[in-house]
Amino acid sequence: MSLRIPLQLGSPALALLVPAFLAAQAPSPHTLLPVRAVTLFSSGVGYFEHAGTVHGDATAELRFTAAQINDVLKSLTLADLDGGRIAAVTYPSEDPVARTLRSFDVDITANPDMMTLLNQLRGASVTVDVQGDHVTGTILGVESRRRAMGAGNPVDVPTLNLLTAATIRSVELPSITSLTLDDPQLQGELSKALAALAQARDADRKPIVVNFTGNGERRVRVGYVAEAPIWKASYRLILGDKHSSLQGWAIVENQTESDWNDVSLTLVSGRPISFIMDLYKPIYVQRQTVALDLYEELMPQLYRAGLANGVIGGTAGLSLSQKFDAASFSGKGVDGGIAQGRVGPSVHTARTGALFQYTIPGVTLARQKSAMLPLVTDTMSVQRLSIYNAGVLEDHPLNGVRLRNTSGKDLLQGPITVFDGGSYAGDARIEDLPAGQSRLLSYGVDLDMLVHPDSRRGIVSSIVTAKIVKGVLLVSRRQLLEMRYTIDNHGLKEKTVLVEVPILAGWKLADGMTPVETTATEYRFEQSVAAGTELALPVTQEQLYQESMRILAADTVALLTYSRNGEIPADVRAALARVASMKAALADVKAEIAARDSEIEAISTEQGRIRENMKTVDGKSQYYERLLAKLNDQESRIEALQQERAGLIAKRDAQQRAMEEYLEGLTIG
Repeated sequence: MSLRIPLQLGSPALALLVPAFLAAQAPSPHTLLPVRAVTLFSSGVGYFEHAGTVHGDATAELRFTAAQINDVLKSLTLADLDGGRIAAVTYPSEDPVARTLRSFDVDITANPDMMTLLNQLRGASVTVDVQGDHVTGTILGVESRRRAMGAGNPVDVPTLNLLTAATIRSVELPSITSLTLDDPQLQGELSKALAALAQARDADRKPIVVNFTGNGERRVRVGYVAEAPIWKASYRLILGDKHSSLQGWAIVENQTESDWNDVSLTLVSGRPISFIMDLYKPIYVQRQTVALDLYEELMPQLYRAGLANGVIGGTAGLSLSQKFDAASFSGKGVDGGIAQGRVGPSVHTARTGALFQYTIPGVTLARQKSAMLPLVTDTMSVQRLSIYNAGVLEDHPLNGVRLRNTSGKDLLQGPITVFDGGSYAGDARIEDLPAGQSRLLSYGVDLDMLVHPDSRRGIVSSIVTAKIVKGVLLVSRRQLLEMRYTIDNHGLKEKTVLVEVPILAGWKLADGMTPVETTATEYRFEQSVAAGTELALPVTQEQLYQESMRILAADTVALLTYSRNGEIPADVRAALARVASMKAALADVKAEIAARDSEIEAISTEQGRIRENMKTVDGKSQYYERLLAKLNDQESRIEALQQERAGLIAKRDAQQRAMEEYLEGLTIG
């Protein structure tokens, strides 16, 4: 069988070859394996399960997008449940189409023209039709020949050279009406290349074919994990005077290549660990190129003339090593091998489970379609509230509710549209809400309520108690911070207001106050406010801390201040007063010592002046005698002062020791 190619001058070769070379092959029948179960996770993946029956040896085809192939190759699970086995799973290569095309005997990568293509087919046997004449021969090549065209300038005409029997015949391509390849193997290579080119056009649709082998009718199952849009939840809260209800919907998308017909759909809120690994694209390892061991050809040798039995101009009388030296000096190579470099291999080493789950049976959804599926339609326990938080809005609370999940189902986070009195009231958001738990929702501003926060008192500090431990005064203090919220209800109905108060780090509620709820960051206090009335809600937080002071190092004023503070126990105040008295007495002694030192210094200065004067006065004069007597009196005074100073120092040291010994073991309280 031969392939005929109708030729048109100037047309690309591929445009001519595709309709002729692509043999129309009927697709092999595949067993249909419909989707039976789908599990969608809120982490961006889904598990898909196909199931059906096969007869004998059979194949099943599943189609995926190119982005899904890596996940499928990583997770595909197959089961032939009734004694058969899985033969193979095949899929198209991800090699670049240019690389694939270059692997065939005929390279059509660059969309070659007819001249280029026929030059590739040199040596092939072809039959051409030339003006009704059939010429069969072997292609020698194609060349351009210049030919005169009437009175105009000559033009280049592509010409095919054929070897027919023993004759070379040249045929101008414009005169050829068709060309037939006579080699079946060459026809097959070209057909495969064109088939690969056609398949590359559908780059985003990849078939995976599963081959089953066995006898008779058998049940089979195929499962895999693939990327999928996360499913979302959306709710409607209908508020009523007596009963309130919640409608919940799941928003899902079927972005697969298969229709879902009567599938069991499971929706899971969880975060399984999932990643993508490139298993689809062929990976080629860079290998080392190793050169063969070769030897250079020896150069022709030149020998000098020498004297018989002599050594001049020759090497006859040299040792072996000397001959080598002589050869090197004369330019003769001794070792002519190729240097081999060793290159080592380049080695590179590289190395949450379900929270909520819903199962919806009988779901039908066409491919590339989305749907809203009902999750919950139940009566809910709802308490209407006005929720106030100064960090959200300073003057008004928000309309809200405390929603208790009494549906018996776990609810995934999502938006809630609130309807009140049959009309739209606002939007809210809800976090994950397990069955039996409650959450606050706010959906609008409550303009009937005004709240005025007031913290003008600031921080008030007081002493709780005090004690002395081994001479150290420990004072326990308390700081109070009061926030007063004035709530004014201008509405016509009694309302319950929920005030959220920030929790201060290191502080706690004072005066036995108990909130209705406590979060990680806030206290919540609940109050009912009658219509047209005003209510004050004081919230006081306290902080307890301790100060320490080493009594021996403290000054007298600080000790006296603490000893007169009525918040401190009496025995501690008495001890502090005693230490203050001891410090005062010690200070008096130190003052006396300082006075003696000052007088001694003054006398010493005066003595220096007198001695200078005595140097200028006659030693036998009355004035000299007078100065000498004065020096004598001063020396007597200095001696007396020094004796007094020594006594005072002894007294000071004794008082210091007595105070230290008293404080060393002093523990009160």
